[in-house]
Amino acid sequence: MKKALALLLALVMTLALAACGGGGDDKPADNSNTQTDANTPAPSTPDPAPEAPAGEKIDISVIASQYGQNTNKWWADFQEAFNKEHENINLTVEVVSWNDIYTVVNTRISGNTAPDILNIDVFADYQADGLLLPAKDYVSEETYAKMYPAFLEQSNIDGTIWAIPDLASARAMYYNVDILEAAGVEVPTTWDELKAACEKLKAYDSSIYPWGIDMTTDEGQAAFAYYIWNNGGDFTDADGNWTLNSDANVEAIEFAIDLVNSGLTNSDPANETRYTLQDLFGAGKLAMMIGPNSIPTYIAEGGSTVNYAFAPIPTNGGNPSVSAGVMDRFMCFDNGHSPEKLEAIKTFFDYFYEDTRYSDWVLMEGFLPATSAGGEIVAKADESMAPWVDIVGSCKFYPTAKAEWADVKQGVINVEQQALLGGSVRELLDALQNDIAGS
Repeated sequence: MKKALALLLALVMTLALAACGGGGDDKPADNSNTQTDANTPAPSTPDPAPEAPAGEKIDISVIASQYGQNTNKWWADFQEAFNKEHENINLTVEVVSWNDIYTVVNTRISGNTAPDILNIDVFADYQADGLLLPAKDYVSEETYAKMYPAFLEQSNIDGTIWAIPDLASARAMYYNVDILEAAGVEVPTTWDELKAACEKLKAYDSSIYPWGIDMTTDEGQAAFAYYIWNNGGDFTDADGNWTLNSDANVEAIEFAIDLVNSGLTNSDPANETRYTLQDLFGAGKLAMMIGPNSIPTYIAEGGSTVNYAFAPIPTNGGNPSVSAGVMDRFMCFDNGHSPEKLEAIKTFFDYFYEDTRYSDWVLMEGFLPATSAGGEIVAKADESMAPWVDIVGSCKFYPTAKAEWADVKQGVINVEQQALLGGSVRELLDALQNDIAGS
């Protein structure tokens, strides 16, 4: 583990990233439904909800994303404890998988039954449709002050914060120490070294996948970011204009697709999610992959004893290594809440972000905290997380404050999947750029 920590500290020193907040693994919706549903016209804001008569409970509905096998139980226990301690509030939490949550939420919105609180990654499209309340309307000053300012800024549109950070994650390259040593492969730092290492690993043992790639609806946008950022590309330029079809981006995705076509990756990147890759890595069947800080927790809970370490993500053209950060959020829909209802919602967030309880939530799946107190507790509770807590504040993040992000996210996944089927990366990105820039 000392070697892993040393390498990760080196990662911290080499990251030259935009200072921004953020985190949790951005999870896309199913290809067949999300984009259509996301474009469904937003309904008008419902009439103000009537105040609850004296003695009646105030109902709060939450839709929460399912992060892993522990999520459902954690929220069930949370709901039970919260309702027991707050007799005037009836909290209902519905946990929905990442593959379904976008469709579920958009269907509820279309039916004028949006939840009071939503835990998800995207927010700007909901804000653009006038569906959200400003964060300071539903979060107490005490709880708001706990959050990393840079994280809050990721939800800033025109000077107003519309969502609050839930959790975060950062990424690095994981590698199987024993496999690389047995194959005589040095840890790659550039794309040329990466491809050469993969070829050598394949020649050493063809039953082991040299490199892992996830271009599924679960994590495809993350793969897009890994490659373009580490080739000097980006989603937007300095003025915030979309640059999806830049030469750097085209070159980056062509490189990734070439790794697949050369037989140097897992066999089906369009359908094999990061969880499949993590299982393969834990089983010693995958030599290298880019993954989040939660992988050690995932591997340990799976009972694996694989000898691994992590290092900076390989880059091209002399560009500095860029670590991707992902942040998920809470937001509150403007459902015509009474003052009493808003106070009850503030109570929910005060309870959720209580330092010990919030740290338990973050540690449950091996994520990173969005509050300073949470960061201190997490770093003390698990020393392997301490370097990651430092890293997450200096990661580069998706442009989620742009209203088009939901469509861009799904769009780049579609580009990758069509390119895997033989489509031209250049033509596909040109078409996506035209669609987004013209929207």
